[in-house]
Amino acid sequence: MMNIRDKFGRPIRDLRISVMDKCNFRCPYCMPADIFGESYNFLEKDEILSDDELVRLAHIFGQMGVTKLRITGGEPLIRKNLTNIIEEWVKTPGIEDVAMTTNGYFLAPVAHKIKAAGLHRLTISLDSLDEDVFQIMNGARSSVARVLEAIGEAQAAGFDNLKINCVVKKGVNDHTIADLARHFKGTGVIVRFIEYMDVGNLNGWKMDDVLTASEILEKVGAETPLVPLEENYRGEVANRYGYADGSGEIGIIASVTQPFCGDCTRVRLSAAGELFTCLFGNKQLDLRDYLRGGTTDAEMIEMLGNLWNKRADRYSELRTSFTKVPQKGAEMYRIGG
Repeated sequence: MMNIRDKFGRPIRDLRISVMDKCNFRCPYCMPADIFGESYNFLEKDEILSDDELVRLAHIFGQMGVTKLRITGGEPLIRKNLTNIIEEWVKTPGIEDVAMTTNGYFLAPVAHKIKAAGLHRLTISLDSLDEDVFQIMNGARSSVARVLEAIGEAQAAGFDNLKINCVVKKGVNDHTIADLARHFKGTGVIVRFIEYMDVGNLNGWKMDDVLTASEILEKVGAETPLVPLEENYRGEVANRYGYADGSGEIGIIASVTQPFCGDCTRVRLSAAGELFTCLFGNKQLDLRDYLRGGTTDAEMIEMLGNLWNKRADRYSELRTSFTKVPQKGAEMYRIGG
C-alpha cells in the first residue's frame, strides 16, 4: 500500500463514487424541484463513466491506499449493470469494503442480488416516519411504506449492519426524529442524524435551518437515554451514542457545528469523472479525459498522488471565518454527499 499523505498528514483511504447523477427524488436539501424540473438536462450516457472505467479507477485507487468504496448518486440503483460493477469492485486488490447509500425506492427487488454480488454494507435514507413530513423531505416522490419494505428486504437479504441516514432540517422534520430513533431501537439498525449541510450552491442553506448536534442529542435523549460511545476507527464521521439500556445505538453527523476535517481521508468522484478532494470544494481534476485519452495507470497514480500531496482542504473548519462564503463546485446530487 502506498503511503500518500496530504498537507495535513491525512492519508487517502475512502473513495466515494457517484455512478449516476439522476435521482427520482427531489429532496429540497439536495435536488430542489423548482430547479431540477422535468426538463432538467442531466448527463448523457456517453458523458458518464463507463463500467470499465469505474472498474479501472477502483484498481488505480486501490494501489494508492484506498480501502473503502462507497457507491453514491444521484440514486445509484438507477444505474444499469450496477450488480456487475459491484462484483468487480469487491475483487479489486486493496479494496476491503464496498458500501452503498440509496434512497431505497428501487431497493426491495434487488436487495438479494446486490448482497450476492458482494456488497458489504448498505445505508438507506429515511428522513421521517411521518408520511406528510417524509413527502416534504423527498419532494412527494415516495412513501414511508416503500422505504420500510426496502429495509425489510435488505435485512432478509443478509445486510445485518444497516444504517439509516436522516437529514434533519429545523422546522420541517426535527419534531419526528425521536420517533424515528424509537422505531429502530432494538432492531440492530443504526439511525444516523445529519446536520443540514451547506453542500453546493442550490439548496438555499441558512444556519437558522440547522438543528445542531447538541439539540439532536437532547431531543432523542429526552425519550431514550443515551450514553457516548468510543469511535470505531479514526476518522469516523458519526459521533456514536448508545442506548443506556444496551439496545443499540444512534449516530450524529455534526459537520456544521463539530467539523471533522482533521481526520478526513475521503476523495469523491462524480459520475462524469470529476474528482473532488473535499465535499465543499471546487473541481480539481477531470479524470474522464485522462481515462479516454490514453493515460496509463502508472501516470494516473503519479498524477493523483501529486494532487493529494497538495491537498489542504478544511472547509468546514474554516466556515465560520468566512466573511463571504466561497462558491462551491460540487453539488450534492453530483457527488452524493
